[in-house]
Order: sequence, then C-alpha cells, then structure tokens
Amino acid sequence: MEDSIKQIAERLAGLREVLELSVGQLARDCDISEEEYRLAESGEHDISVSMLQKIARTYNVALDALMFGEEPKMNSYFVTRAGKGISIERTKAYKYQALASGFKGRESDPFIVTVEPKADDDAPMRYNSHNGQEFNLVLEGRMLVYMDGKEIVLNEGDSIYFNSKLPHAMKALDGRTVRFLAVIM
Repeated sequence: MEDSIKQIAERLAGLREVLELSVGQLARDCDISEEEYRLAESGEHDISVSMLQKIARTYNVALDALMFGEEPKMNSYFVTRAGKGISIERTKAYKYQALASGFKGRESDPFIVTVEPKADDDAPMRYNSHNGQEFNLVLEGRMLVYMDGKEIVLNEGDSIYFNSKLPHAMKALDGRTVRFLAVIM
C-alpha cells in the first residue's frame, strides 16, 4: 500500500511541475486545501480517489495516469477480464480495481471497490466529496453509507445513486469485507 501511495504522490508532483504550478495554484484550481494537497504529494498519507479525480478533470489528465501510471489507449471498446483490472490499495481498508482503465476519453470511471472491516469501529470516518455523480451497487457483504449526515445500510444487490458533491463515506458492516461496483461520473 505505501509504495502505491508514494508512486501516486510522485505522479502528482510530476504533473504539478510539468504544468509549472505552485501548490497553492493547484489547490485553488481543484478546490482542495493546500494542506490536503501537500499531504497527498508527500506520499505519507492516503490520497482519496475524489481528490485525484478533481485534479484529473481540472487538468484534463486521465485518472488512470495519476492512479496507475498508465495512459488509456482504446477509444472503441475496452474489455476487462474477471479479476484482471488494474488495482491499487489506497489504504489497508480500501482496494480499487479499475474496470475501464484502457478506454481513452471515458465519461465515467467504473471500479470494483473492496472495503475491509475496520478493527476500530470508533475511528473517525474520512468523508469525500467531488464534482459529478456516483453510483454504487453492493456485490458482496453489507455496507453503511454516510451521506450528508444520514446513515444508509446497503445489502447485497442494493444500490445508491447520488450527488457526489455531498460529503460521503462507506464502511463495511458485520466484520466482513464488502465489495461494490462504484461508477464515478
């Protein structure tokens, strides 16, 4: 996990340098705090997909290039075989498997997200928010979705579609791993 975060941090720093932007300018352009961005670029802290997506969209860069270091190449179709999508562990609790990483110019980013149960249920939740909309479909397990001050339990087969500008977070329930399809638009 730490190597993945450090590699993403290096790609963020590289992008900022190529664009000749200060940390402050990038933070303002992407509507994130300078402190949050500095922590991400340090490689010592978790980097949210929502932050990466804000940066990717602001500077017209493929999200995959930031997350995985690979540029999409296909523009007609792209097949991801079962279990073969490029994956990254953002933290010990979250693993993202990209399902359309090779498709150039996508208008949404589909992932299979695996969330491990937290040992400390009292740990504070890390909320995300980003432009656009999001769709989540629970494939396995149960999860608690914190959405703009509400708690929503989703069981296997349940889904939620929401305005992703609203602060949101997900948590595995019942001490079991949860897997869900997340489509970020």
